[in-house]
Amino acid sequence: MPDIVLANATRRSDAIAIARVICILGGVYVHAWTGRNGQDLELLRGSPQEGLRWVLMEIFGRSAVPLLGLISGWLVGGSARTRNWFDHVGRKARTILLPMLLWNAVAILLVSGAAWLLGLSAPVPQSGGWIAEELFIINRNPDINVQMPFLRDLFLCMVAAPLLVRLPNWMLMAVALAALSCQIAGLGPPVLMRPSILFFFTIGILARREGWADRAAAVPMLAASLPFGLLMGAQLYVSLKGGAGLAPLALACLDMAVRMAASLCFWRLAWALAESPSRGLLMRVEPYAFFLFCAHLILIWLGGPLLGQLFGPLGSPLYPLYLIAHPFLVLAVVILIGNLMQRLSPTMAGLMSGGRLAAT
Repeated sequence: MPDIVLANATRRSDAIAIARVICILGGVYVHAWTGRNGQDLELLRGSPQEGLRWVLMEIFGRSAVPLLGLISGWLVGGSARTRNWFDHVGRKARTILLPMLLWNAVAILLVSGAAWLLGLSAPVPQSGGWIAEELFIINRNPDINVQMPFLRDLFLCMVAAPLLVRLPNWMLMAVALAALSCQIAGLGPPVLMRPSILFFFTIGILARREGWADRAAAVPMLAASLPFGLLMGAQLYVSLKGGAGLAPLALACLDMAVRMAASLCFWRLAWALAESPSRGLLMRVEPYAFFLFCAHLILIWLGGPLLGQLFGPLGSPLYPLYLIAHPFLVLAVVILIGNLMQRLSPTMAGLMSGGRLAAT
């Protein structure tokens, strides 16, 4: 029996690491360079390539990200160190908040710098207030690093975690339902940019207490995937039809239902991959996952137009090749930069990765 428990714990740890990889790698699809403005994209709505872009964004991008919030809640829910507020928040400031600030600063420097010097079509500083918003994400989403509100909101969840882990289950469920209601109603900013992150974070704490991770892992793959497949079919139809005439409240409910179903599906997938031949490769990539999350949009802003010279914009014959391959291209560059940074400045590698690359 102890061997079985140990084996399950090891597989669970591997599944968590693999889930991070597939969620973050999939999330890169959301931010694919298109070479088109909003008006052009609207004109291309319904085309095969625009349909492919939406399929990749919805299935592998937006739907996978909630699992990251669940995992974060699950991890703090099982850590005794979470109860010490000062130590816990100080640690999370180093591993979440500081990298967010550093990467936002790098984004302004490189992306806006390229806009000024090279004519890149990208946001440039308009005022001191704009720079503050891009750095700290005070009350709006940034223009360059649009993925960073996740880290902002996750850090706020971490600030609240020492209290959340002390709450009884019924109060945690009340917090989760309040966050869910805010997400559906479109409330949250400027406190939380995306209240859904608090919802999944809180559910993650409950999952740790109630053993839901192992129960979900025991669900057959088909049964775990079926709700996601059905709901995703509806989501794709609605997305490709420009809302299909549904009320905003109905669209928000569908979106959250898809995200909840996706969490089960992708966790079950990660559990399966943890004992598959691809485990070794995925585990070697995992230390770079956070770096990929933070750096990928900068690389897409800068590299998308360059690759566009080869593949062309959305609608060009070769664009689907770029669209499908670009997360893996970005990952390759991230690994190269991460390794180079470790060799030249291990301290900087540790700071930019929140300590995740320092030990590799």
